[in-house]
Amino acid sequence: MPEPLAPKRPSPAQRDSDWPAQVTNAIVDFVDSIKGKTTGPATSAARTVVYGLLAAIVGIAALALVLALVLRGIDVGVDALLDQADIDREGRSTWIAHTIIGLGLLGIGFLIWRKGIQPDPD
Repeated sequence: MPEPLAPKRPSPAQRDSDWPAQVTNAIVDFVDSIKGKTTGPATSAARTVVYGLLAAIVGIAALALVLALVLRGIDVGVDALLDQADIDREGRSTWIAHTIIGLGLLGIGFLIWRKGIQPDPD
């Protein structure tokens, strides 16, 4: 079996002639390290802002749709109850449904307001 050849060491003349490539590699490595330290956090911060805004917009749209669905459900339910009680008039179930939703949102707002105004205990 033949013995493996040892890698040849470059002579000093060859090392000196390759210095532009070595300097170029050193500069590229330095720039890449700086780029990784600055661009990485900036990119992740930008992604956080973009995805946060997207989630907020989709959340607000979903909340509006759910609120409209609940309002319509209450309207249909109140209309059925008024029909059963034989006291139904045109539009009565709608304003009752709006009043129920309004009072519910008012209650939620009152609870949030009350929680936000906590006096400092002295």
